[in-house]
Amino acid sequence: MACFDLAAVFTDHMVLQRNKKINIWGSAYNDTVVTAEIDGKSASAKTAGNKWVLSLPPMEAGGPYDLIVRDNKGGEIVLHDVMIGEVWLAGGQSNMELELQNALNGREVLANITDDVNVRFYYTQKISYIDDYFHFAERNGCWTVASPETAGNYSAVGFYFARVLAARLGVTVGVIGCNWGGTSASAWTSRQYLEKDSDTRVYIDDYEKAMEGKTFDDYCKELAEFEDWYNQWQPKINEFYAKNPEGTWDEAQEYAGKSRWPEPLGPKSPYRPTGLYETMLMRICPYTMAGFIYYQGESDDHRPYTYYKLLKTLIEQWREDWNDDSMPFLFVQLPMFINRGEEDRKNWCIIREAQMRVHQTVKNTGLAVILDKGTYGDIHPVDKEPVGERLALQALYHVYNTISEDEAYGPVYKDFEYTDGGIMLDFDHAKDGFELKGEKATGFEIAGRDKKFHPADAWFKEDKIFVRSAEVSEPVYLRYNWVNYGEVTVFGRNGIPLAPFRTHRRDGA
Repeated sequence: MACFDLAAVFTDHMVLQRNKKINIWGSAYNDTVVTAEIDGKSASAKTAGNKWVLSLPPMEAGGPYDLIVRDNKGGEIVLHDVMIGEVWLAGGQSNMELELQNALNGREVLANITDDVNVRFYYTQKISYIDDYFHFAERNGCWTVASPETAGNYSAVGFYFARVLAARLGVTVGVIGCNWGGTSASAWTSRQYLEKDSDTRVYIDDYEKAMEGKTFDDYCKELAEFEDWYNQWQPKINEFYAKNPEGTWDEAQEYAGKSRWPEPLGPKSPYRPTGLYETMLMRICPYTMAGFIYYQGESDDHRPYTYYKLLKTLIEQWREDWNDDSMPFLFVQLPMFINRGEEDRKNWCIIREAQMRVHQTVKNTGLAVILDKGTYGDIHPVDKEPVGERLALQALYHVYNTISEDEAYGPVYKDFEYTDGGIMLDFDHAKDGFELKGEKATGFEIAGRDKKFHPADAWFKEDKIFVRSAEVSEPVYLRYNWVNYGEVTVFGRNGIPLAPFRTHRRDGA
C-alpha cells in the first residue's frame, strides 16, 4: 500500500458529477487526515483501516479545475484539467464493449471529432483476478478527452450516448466503461445478492460444481491447456470465416474443431459469478455519477426464464453499492439475432420480455428498444449510433426532463380486446400512429386455445392495431415478433420500433 494515494479512477482530465456530493477516496496510513480542494470548496476525512473517503460539496457544471488532495504529513497530489459535468457508467458485455473504431462509420466519426464534442472516457481495467500485477496494471488507466487519437477504443454505445447528452445539456459528459464481452449478469453481482434466490443461486452452484475436487493448481493447469487449445483454434475459425463469410457455425467447427469455449470456470475466469463485480465494479464504486447505462443479456440466454430475477438483482445490487435506491438505470433490449443455420429456440424472446418487465416494474429505469438493429448471423451488430442515441433519449426524458415520454419511446403494447373475429391491440406512445417500413406488417401471429400460432394480418387504426388470421376462427393468443431473428416493419413516428410482446405470458403462449 502506498503511504498516501488516490483510487486509480481519479486522474487528470476526469469528469466529476455536478449537483451531487462528490465522493473522493484513497489509501493512507491510519490516523492520517486527508483534505481535498477544488475551486475553493474543500472537505476532510480521517483514515481508518488504511482507507479514507470524503465528500466534496455539490458543484455546478464548469472547469477546467485542479483537484488538490493533501494529507497532514506533507503529502500532496494535484490533478489537472478536471471538469464538472455529467458522469455515467457504461456496463455490460461485448455489445457495450464494442469500440468506436470498429463500429459502422466509426472511423469517419473519429476523424471528425473536435473539442466541441465535450466527451471524456475512463476504461476500468479489464483484469479478472487480483494478484501482485493487479494494482500495477490498474494504475495504467486514465481519463482521456475524446479526440481522433484517443476515442477509437471508447465504447461506441457509450460515446454516442455521451455525445448526444453533451450537445443537448451543454456540459462535459464523462463515461466510465466497465464491461467485458461474453459475461453473464451474475459476473457483475455479489455472492450475497445471488444467494438471495434459488433461481439466481444456480450460478454459484455451477461454479462450485466446476471447482469441486480441484485445487487452485489443478484449475491453473486446466486453464493453461484451454489457452493452448484456443490459441490454435481461433486462427482456424478466423481463417474459415475469411474464406466463407456466409458459413454456418457448424461448418466452422467442422473446419477448425469443436468449440470448447468458454474457458474453465475458476478463480481467474472473467465469466465466474461475482468475479468482475469484485475486480472491476468495486474498483470504481462509489464514484459519484448520474446513473448507469447497460447492454447485456446475450450470455444469459441459456437461462432465459431466470433473467428477470437476475437483472432485477443486479440493479438492486448496484443501487445499494452507490447508496441510492432510485439511481437511474437505463438499459438496452436485445435486438434480433440468430446464428446462421441455427434453430430458433425463442430464448431471446424471453430475455427481451424479461427486460421489458424489469423496466415496467422497477422504478426509475429506462429501456432502449433496438429490435431493428440486429444483424443476421452476427451477435455483434456494428450500427451502434442509434443504440447510444436511444439510450440518450431515455436519459433526456427520465433524468433530465428535457423531452416528452412519447419522444423517448416507440410503441409499447398496453392491452387488447377480442372483436370482429380478431384482436384489437392498444399501445402506449402511439398517439401519432405508426410507420410501416416494407410492403406489409410482419411478425404478428394469432392462436386459438390450442396455442398453435398462425401468421396474421394487421390493420392500423390511429393508435391501435387490429389483427386477424383466416386460419384462426376463435382467436385467444397473440404475439408480435416472437422470434430470435425476423423482419422488423412496424415503428412509431419517431423511428423507434414497436417493442416485441405477447398477450398471455402467464399462459406460456
